[in-house]
Amino acid sequence: MITLLTRRLLQAIPVLLGISIITFFLIYYLPADPARLYAGPSATVETVDRIRHELGLDLPFWEQYLRYMQRVLSGDLGFSYRKQIPVTDLLLSRIPYTLALIFGGIFVELLIGLPVGLASAVARGQWMDRVGMFIALVGVSAPPFWLGLLLLYWFGYLIPIFPLGGAGSLAHLVLPSVTAGLGGAAWYARMMRSSTLDILSADYIRTARAKGLRSILVILRHVLPNALNPIITMAGLDIPWFIGGIVLVERVFNWPGVGRLAVEAIETVDVPLILGTVIFTALVVVVSGILIDLAQGYADPRIRQGRQS
Repeated sequence: MITLLTRRLLQAIPVLLGISIITFFLIYYLPADPARLYAGPSATVETVDRIRHELGLDLPFWEQYLRYMQRVLSGDLGFSYRKQIPVTDLLLSRIPYTLALIFGGIFVELLIGLPVGLASAVARGQWMDRVGMFIALVGVSAPPFWLGLLLLYWFGYLIPIFPLGGAGSLAHLVLPSVTAGLGGAAWYARMMRSSTLDILSADYIRTARAKGLRSILVILRHVLPNALNPIITMAGLDIPWFIGGIVLVERVFNWPGVGRLAVEAIETVDVPLILGTVIFTALVVVVSGILIDLAQGYADPRIRQGRQS
């Protein structure tokens, strides 16, 4: 496990460096002028030039990049141009909201997807199977922003059960979590159905039934634990997907997460904030991938040995 962890950490270094270089390059050649945006439309040319010099925006590309990476390695992501707050503080203030929405969405996915997929597999070819797969198809096809607006209209306006947006209580989290999780629930339902059908046709399942074990006990003792193995891996992979995939959900529900912060930074060409959110997102994706590899290697030594070879 130590060898696997070391290999993954060494592989993560060039990935993070590559992402930082590409992001810095794209921002460097943006047609917009961050110094002008920072100074305001009424600022003089001399003021804009002074701000550009103070921010180091008049330096060559590689010099700007190296100076920025030196600060990053020391834990300093810089100051937001527009908010005049350290980028690290801004990210730390938004991370709890993003994590709450991520885990709320995953909870909705599992709560809906697993029972629907299991019931569809057990009732294969029957009306329950057809209804379950039709619901899964609708869930996959529904755009998150459309679904979010629909839920807001139904349960925030017509039937005012939940708040129309913002954050602050558990009630504020319900509709964004449902919106973020319904599409994934459809994928979980299809995967759970496929995994369960494969296990139901296995020899040890037929043996258990031939011994007279009741169907419910066969499912609970033998089918369900084995069918959940790929689901656990998929749940781990959902974390990096949610980091980038819930931006629309955050905008629709006015949720103060990292995705919404990144969009605001792009709209205002807030260079330090853009770089900070990108580096944070890349770091989360890399770390979650390493944790998934370690969990799979711990659960199945064959996977660990195959990845070390």
